[in-house]
Amino acid sequence: MPERLIADLTIDELRAQIASVVDERMRYWRQPEPVIDKVALKKTLESIASHRWTPQQERISVITLAPHY
Repeated sequence: MPERLIADLTIDELRAQIASVVDERMRYWRQPEPVIDKVALKKTLESIASHRWTPQQERISVITLAPHY
């Protein structure tokens, strides 16, 4: 079906178009939240905090972790 101007659509066609876009967006937002193991996260952060980092390791860890934020 060729593209049509919004003005050329009937009310029902326009409602169907809007409903399909809303449905598509809602499917994205209904994705389940990731489960975070808070105990494991705390242990990992404590281990990182207690580690003696060299300047080279600090730079590498920042580069490695940056995409996750």
